[in-house]
Amino acid sequence: MANRTKTADSPAKAHTVLLTLAAGQFLMALDSSVMNVSIATVADDLSTTVTGVQGAITAYTLVMAMFMIPGGKVGTLIGRKRAFTIGCVIYGCGSFTTALAPNLTVLLIGWSFLEGIGAALIMPAIVALVAGNFATERRPAAYGLVAAAGAVAIAVGPLVGGVATTYFSWRWVFAGEVLVVLGILVLARRVADAPAGERARIDLVGAALSALGLGLFVYGVLRSDEWGWFQPKPDAPSWLGVSLVVWLMLAGILLIWLFLHWEARMVERRREALVDPALLENRRLTGGLTMFFFQYLVQMGVFFVVPLYLSVAVGLSALRTGARLLPLSVTLLAAAVLIPKFLPKVSPRRVVRLGIAALFVGAVVLMAALDVGAGAEIVTIPLLLIGLGMGALASQLGSVTVSAVPESESAEVGGVQNAVTNLGASIGTALAGSILIAAMTTSFLTSVEQNPDIPAEVKRQATVELESGVPFLSDADLKSALDEAGTSEKVAQAALDANEDARIDGLRAAVAILALAALLAMFFTSRIPKTQPASAKP
Repeated sequence: MANRTKTADSPAKAHTVLLTLAAGQFLMALDSSVMNVSIATVADDLSTTVTGVQGAITAYTLVMAMFMIPGGKVGTLIGRKRAFTIGCVIYGCGSFTTALAPNLTVLLIGWSFLEGIGAALIMPAIVALVAGNFATERRPAAYGLVAAAGAVAIAVGPLVGGVATTYFSWRWVFAGEVLVVLGILVLARRVADAPAGERARIDLVGAALSALGLGLFVYGVLRSDEWGWFQPKPDAPSWLGVSLVVWLMLAGILLIWLFLHWEARMVERRREALVDPALLENRRLTGGLTMFFFQYLVQMGVFFVVPLYLSVAVGLSALRTGARLLPLSVTLLAAAVLIPKFLPKVSPRRVVRLGIAALFVGAVVLMAALDVGAGAEIVTIPLLLIGLGMGALASQLGSVTVSAVPESESAEVGGVQNAVTNLGASIGTALAGSILIAAMTTSFLTSVEQNPDIPAEVKRQATVELESGVPFLSDADLKSALDEAGTSEKVAQAALDANEDARIDGLRAAVAILALAALLAMFFTSRIPKTQPASAKP
C-alpha cells in the first residue's frame, strides 16, 4: 500500500524508536502529576493563590481534552512524525516559558496553553507512530511499554516534584522538560513516517464542535468537587435549582452529538471528516476504547486516593510518598513488557479480564486495609496488584484499538483514544474526590452529633459551616486551627478523633467506588478479541 510506513527493521533502531515514543508519553503524563505536591510553593513564588495554580492545572487538562481529536487529524494531514516534532517544539516552548514565568498569566500561557496544544499533537501521533514503526506481532509489547511509561510518570511525578521543590526549585522541573524535549527531537530522526494525507484541509466546524463539547463536559466534571454533582453546594452556581455541573455536562454531550451528526454529513458528501462516525460501529475499537476509559478512571482515582492517604493521614513527606508508589511501577512495567514477550499468542480478552480482576482485588485489599492507626506499609500489596492489572491492560489495549482500523486511520484513532482516556482520568479523579468528601462529611458530622463532650451550640455551628464538605486535613493542621480558635482541650480532642475516623471513612468510600468501576468494566470485556489481532485491511 502506498502510504504504509516502514517498520523499524533492526533491534537497535527499534529500541531507539521505542525510547523516543516512550519518552514522549512519559513527558506528557509527568506534567499531570509532578506539580501537585508543589502547588502552595508555586503560588507563593508567583504571588498568586493556590486556587489560581489549581486553575492552571485544570486549564492544561481542558486544552488537551479539547484539541486531542483535531490534533489526531492534523497528524494525518501533515504527517505523524511532523505532527510529533512540531508538538514537541510547542511543548518545549511552553516548558521554557513556564520555567521563567514571573506571574500566573505567563504560567497559564506556557503551561496550560502551549504545553496543552503540544500534548494534543504529540499523544495521537505516538499511537500512529507505534503502528507505523512496528510489525503487527510486535505492537502489543511496544504499546505496552509506551503506556507503562505514562503510568510510571504519574507514579513518580510526586517524587520528582518533591525532590525539585525541596532541594532546588519547582522551575527546574520545567527546565528539565526542555532538555528532555531536545533529546526526543534528536532521537526522532530515526522514527519512520507515513506521507501526509492527500487533502490539506481540516474540518473547522467539526473541530470547533468536538473541542467545545469535550471542553464543556470535562470542565463540568473538574468543577464537580467545588460546585456539587447535582445538588449545588452553598454559594455555587446553579440553574433551576440544579448544579451548573449537570448543565455543563449535558451541553457537552449535546455538542458531541452534533459533532457526530456533522461528521456523518461530511462523510455522506464525500468531504474530509475529522472522524468517521462509522468507527464507533467497530466492535473491536469501541471495546478497546471502553476499556481505556475504565482503566484511566480507576488509575487516576488510585493516584488521587493513595497519595492523599500517605501524605495527609500517615503524614509522609512528598519524597517518601513518591517512594511508596514505586511498587506499582515495578509490576506495571513487568506486566506490560513480559506478557507480550513470553505470551505473544495469548488471548487479549483473557489478559484484559485478568488485568481488571487485579485492579478490583487490589482496590478491595486496600479498602480492607485502611484503618485508623494503619501505616504506610498497607499500600504495598494493593499497589503491586493494581500495577499488575494496569500493566496487563497496557500490554493489549493499544494494539487492539489500532489494529481495528486501517493503518491510514491510526492517527484519528489516536486522537479519539486519548480523548477517551482524558475523560476517564477526569471522571476518575473527580468521582473519587467527590465520594471521599461526601463520605467524610457525613462521618464527621455524625461523630460530632453523637459525641456528648461537644456542646449543642458547637454541633449546630459545625452542621451549618460544614454543609459544603469537610476539608481533608491532617491532624497537625486541624489541631493548629483549633488552637487558633481557642477551642477547649476536650472539644479539640473530640474533633481530632472525629476527623481521624472520617478521613478513613472517606478514603474507604473512594476506593470502594473505584473497585465498583473495575467490576463494572468486566461486563464490557466481551468486545475484546479472543485472538491477537492482525492489521486491519486498508
